[in-house]
Amino acid sequence: MTTSPLPTNQVTNTVRLASADELAVLYNRDYFAWIEATLQRLQQQDYSSVDWNNLIEEIADMGRSEKRSLESNLVVVLLHLLKWQYQSERRSKSWAASIAEHRRRIRKQLKDSPSLKPFIAEELPESYADSVKQASIGAGLSIETFPMDCPYAIAQVLDENFLPDST
Repeated sequence: MTTSPLPTNQVTNTVRLASADELAVLYNRDYFAWIEATLQRLQQQDYSSVDWNNLIEEIADMGRSEKRSLESNLVVVLLHLLKWQYQSERRSKSWAASIAEHRRRIRKQLKDSPSLKPFIAEELPESYADSVKQASIGAGLSIETFPMDCPYAIAQVLDENFLPDST
């Protein structure tokens, strides 16, 4: 039987830690317990016992994760808009549903974090380039088939009623 390197309270199952150093050790051993212990320290305003280095890194990671999620949804919308436009003979309800779903995700994310709105404009060229590569592979079309720059305005990409015409 393995013993826990840190004492726990059997009633609440939260880790009782004496220092930020012990909390830092817990971060590598039991992430969920670290979260609970950190939250407990913050709620108790026991700031001297908080593992600040890992907490700061986790908050930074949360921001990066939000951006990655937004970028991923943007790529999917652009990919399916390209497929819709350049493979009109293969249009399907699943493409339309995918466009609608990923637009919904973007809308929800922007509602929850409006400060991400400028990120879409910044990310559009790279996301478009990624979607062109995927569309080219998936459709078996040359990359040169697609415009070099995104042919869709951000408003169109996000507009739930917009679908491009065939080329």
